[in-house]
Amino acid sequence: MVEPLGEFGRIERFFRPLTAGFPGAFALTDDAAVIDVPAGAELVVTTDAVLAGVHFLPGDPPEDVARKALRVNLSDLAAKGAQPLAYTLTLAIGGDIPDAWVERFASGLAADQALYGIALAGGDSVSTPGPVTVSITAMGLVASGKMVRRSGARAGDTVFVTGTIGDSALGLAVLMRRLVVSPDDEAMLTARYRLPQPRSSLASAISTHAHAAIDISDGLAADFGHLCRASGVSGEILLPRIPLSPAARRVLEADPARLSSILAGGDDYEILFTAPPESAAALAEAALCQGVALTGIGHIEAGEARSRIIGASGLPVRLDRLGWTHA
Repeated sequence: MVEPLGEFGRIERFFRPLTAGFPGAFALTDDAAVIDVPAGAELVVTTDAVLAGVHFLPGDPPEDVARKALRVNLSDLAAKGAQPLAYTLTLAIGGDIPDAWVERFASGLAADQALYGIALAGGDSVSTPGPVTVSITAMGLVASGKMVRRSGARAGDTVFVTGTIGDSALGLAVLMRRLVVSPDDEAMLTARYRLPQPRSSLASAISTHAHAAIDISDGLAADFGHLCRASGVSGEILLPRIPLSPAARRVLEADPARLSSILAGGDDYEILFTAPPESAAALAEAALCQGVALTGIGHIEAGEARSRIIGASGLPVRLDRLGWTHA
């Protein structure tokens, strides 16, 4: 019988290699890390946690759990216009989790570190009687004064969104056996739930052109409302312009009642942002160069802080809920 590695053995074998190339982590031999911020830059910091049974299913592959935990934080950095730099990790697992699970978890982090250019700076490993919990604090760099807040939208701005909306919520419904689709659509939708696509490649363009931005975690309807309220503006999104994948369109055509899940289900991790119309061409070029779909879906007006989604009839769309909440 192979003896388990234990906390410190796991750290040395699986997590220390993830600090390679980041000297400020001191190879996880100290109690803190040092983050060097170049002149003319600012450090952007964000924290998100994922819990088994809430943000991922207990049987999901551990490498996918790791990548999702990192990517939801990278999505926040992208919405701020920041380039990934480093992250810290807190991993809380039960005693029944074998070393092989942790090894696969670390391999997922290693793959995404290479993909997104980020390194492990430190963290903690604890035992818990509860569900597997992964908390990541990610740090990125942005030019001084250029971080994009959710509160900067201006009257006359165009509302843009990356990618497609609703795939993740539909993917969860498939995994929970609440939705049946074709095998190809099932593969695509469940992948969108398990592996978000942070738009880090557009961070520079967002920092340059966007007045306000937010990553879509709670749902398009809810997060658009957050942005409009923070900015003190009135905003409209046009339902026919919202980009949907072919799989999501097929689901909606078969069951129009799924619209609420698409607009409010959350876990999209696309970027919703506003920018002046004159920036549209430059943004489109940047998105094309990076292979990211970008769609203008609405506009910002002066007036009472509110948000609306307008249907093809010209009337506001009524939803049974606006988005995900932990309350």
